[in-house]
Amino acid sequence: MTYQWDFHVVGQYLDLFVWGVVYTVLYTLGSIVIGVALGALVCAARLSSWMAFRGTARLFQELFRCTPLLVQLLWVYYALPLLLGTSIDNRAAALLTLSCYVGAFYAEIFRSGIVSIDRGQREAALALGMSRGQSMRRIVLPQAIKRMLPSFINQSVIQFKNTSLISVISVADLAYMASVVNGQTYRPLESYTVMALFYIAMLLPLTQAADYVEKRLRASD
Repeated sequence: MTYQWDFHVVGQYLDLFVWGVVYTVLYTLGSIVIGVALGALVCAARLSSWMAFRGTARLFQELFRCTPLLVQLLWVYYALPLLLGTSIDNRAAALLTLSCYVGAFYAEIFRSGIVSIDRGQREAALALGMSRGQSMRRIVLPQAIKRMLPSFINQSVIQFKNTSLISVISVADLAYMASVVNGQTYRPLESYTVMALFYIAMLLPLTQAADYVEKRLRASD
């Protein structure tokens, strides 16, 4: 028997999808902002002359880069409260985990961009009387940011998609709302197809923009 598509039933819950999109965007942007700050701190620690800082930062990175985000979400929400002796709000757990996860990747992007700049340029800046901070701001970072940008944008796009995993701890993002609509309508094909179309509508312009930026940067080299 041929399946009969019926988007009219699912369309009655369009407001839930829209709220799901809003929450998805908010969690994505929030985790990116916090992740950038966290990544900068971890990057600075990785480049520090103090072995304790370097070791701690490396441990943080490997912990979050070498375990699946889904596992991290479940551990922070269900296991961490047992260690702390208190419950953790699912929204706070989602934002914390997303931020730490993407921060670990941002830290490596930042570190790789900085160390890719010829060390001789920093030594020349110091020889001209600049401080280490001045040489970093005026010589290294302007070049490093240009090299970091494509990887940074690609990682941010991946983060947008990763946000869908927070639905497993009942955070009302787009994926969670699609499940709610399916539970109300018993129309899984329509519910999850609409969800996929929303993701495509949001992510396609971002991926195209990332490709455009990367091509412009290559052309300017």
